[in-house]
Amino acid sequence: MSVCGEAVGAGSLPSELVVHIFSFLAGPDRLRASAACSHWRECLFYPALWPRLRLSLRVSPAERPRLEFLMRKCGWFVRELRVQFAADNYPSGGGGAAAAGEGAAAAGDGEAPPLCPRWLDLLRTYLELVLCVLSSVRNNRNLQKLSLFGDISILQQHGSISNTYLGKVDPDGKKIKQIQQLFEEILGNSRQLKWLSCGFMLQIVTPTSLSSLSNPIANTMEHLSLLDNHIPGNTTLITAVELERFVNLRSLALDFCDFTAEMARVLADSNHVPLHRLSLLVHSVSIMHKSLDNMPEDENWKALTRNSTNLRVYIMAFDVKSDDMLRILKPSIPLERIHFDSYITCVSGAVVDLISRQYDKFLTHFILMNDVIDMSGFPDLSDNRNEDPLVLLAWRCTRLSLLAVHG
Repeated sequence: MSVCGEAVGAGSLPSELVVHIFSFLAGPDRLRASAACSHWRECLFYPALWPRLRLSLRVSPAERPRLEFLMRKCGWFVRELRVQFAADNYPSGGGGAAAAGEGAAAAGDGEAPPLCPRWLDLLRTYLELVLCVLSSVRNNRNLQKLSLFGDISILQQHGSISNTYLGKVDPDGKKIKQIQQLFEEILGNSRQLKWLSCGFMLQIVTPTSLSSLSNPIANTMEHLSLLDNHIPGNTTLITAVELERFVNLRSLALDFCDFTAEMARVLADSNHVPLHRLSLLVHSVSIMHKSLDNMPEDENWKALTRNSTNLRVYIMAFDVKSDDMLRILKPSIPLERIHFDSYITCVSGAVVDLISRQYDKFLTHFILMNDVIDMSGFPDLSDNRNEDPLVLLAWRCTRLSLLAVHG
């Protein structure tokens, strides 16, 4: 940029003008322009230039200096923050379904699963990065959107093994407690928060976290997503009573076992604004420790859709048995998207057939994913049939735009 030359006094331009110039430039061009002089570099991180920050982080020590720099510069004022954590690569002998199966086998033999040093380092680094993010935004009262996503392959599919590693990395639980306290401070200090999303973040959210939100903030919240498969026993992250405060929700994402008939009744009440999107995670681990007895029945779904006529439901199912899926899939669910992720259990033809018959007017996305070594039964469509259920699904569902099978 010619204006940046010393001959025209780039360093003497008012900060407001420099920021105004930056506002017209793309990110890479801003960096090149900031090389003109120290004054321009000082203007590079003015709050007006950074209304949102989206980070995709490898869980690696190499990320920490860059993360600390960005969070130190922007954490105190950024309005929208989205951070996604992903493993740099999977340690040999310690990842995916194979490791989970080996760990389960060892537990069945009465032996503790072998601990992989790389997994210990990975989890230790993950906790440090999370602490860095949360401590940087704890006093940010401008925050409107906060989205935190963990690596589902490490924290979700690895199951109880994650808790084994966590006990080694944080034996007294101090780091986890500090993370939980920082998260509650962020909620308690918020004055403009409209969007809160926390998925697969390994015990960041607790059953008491949402009580930190003031009533005015809870009353104006538009999006709430709480997905964590590592909470113990029958504990839930939000109850129907707590949900009554969130009268302005347009979008909600929960573990399916936490979404009860009473919650459906709360959302169907006339004092709640119509719900547009409901995302539900169905996981075999949750079903194992919790009950499906309290799930919404068909009349609950009918009442909910009467109040929320534009409601669309997205279901993601991890290793769920066909019998359980047949119980879950009520006729009146306005199911738009369904995603099956299987490591042990294969999706049956009966489930596919039910979906194609009940949701032919709504379904737009149908995805099957599988990581089982033995692929002979995936998907399990071996029932005595004249036609393939997947073909029938594609034919019946007139709004279907994506049909994917990954094996």
